[in-house]
Amino acid sequence: MSHAEYSDDLIRAILKDVRRIAIVGASDNPARPSYFVLKYLKERGYEVIPVNPARQGASVLDIPFAASLADIEGPIDMVEVFRNSEAAYGVVEEALALKPTPKVIWLQLGVYNEAAAELAEAQGISVIMNRCPKIEYGRLSGEISWAGVNSRVLSAKRPQLSNRGFQKLSIDRRS
Repeated sequence: MSHAEYSDDLIRAILKDVRRIAIVGASDNPARPSYFVLKYLKERGYEVIPVNPARQGASVLDIPFAASLADIEGPIDMVEVFRNSEAAYGVVEEALALKPTPKVIWLQLGVYNEAAAELAEAQGISVIMNRCPKIEYGRLSGEISWAGVNSRVLSAKRPQLSNRGFQKLSIDRRS
């Protein structure tokens, strides 16, 4: 598969299908991108599991850190990689050892490893590289347009006000 571009339909299908996401390289530092991606995905109803051996015993947003993917009980739908490109291959190897294997490997912005992608895809796992699920969710739902960014998504539907006073849009808006 070419990893230069991904269709909106593919990204939307992945984000609608996955529910349980392991975030490898997660941080409990609110200034780190992995923190606000974890927080955003959690607020959108995903079950997120932070994975960082250096933070074992700590928690972020009341979620305990796992030291490795193997330490997570139950199936994982998606493994999101907040590590450098070279480390991605090892994370994919670790994900392939899980039973069942995840449906998706998602490499964050700036993370690109063709060998890791080939390894995962040979096992039937979808791979997204150099993208951020927070940005893609926001773009496909239209939320990102609130910040003045062209999301290429038009809708006359009004967002629902959440119980905490924040508006949120869903990627299900097309249905």
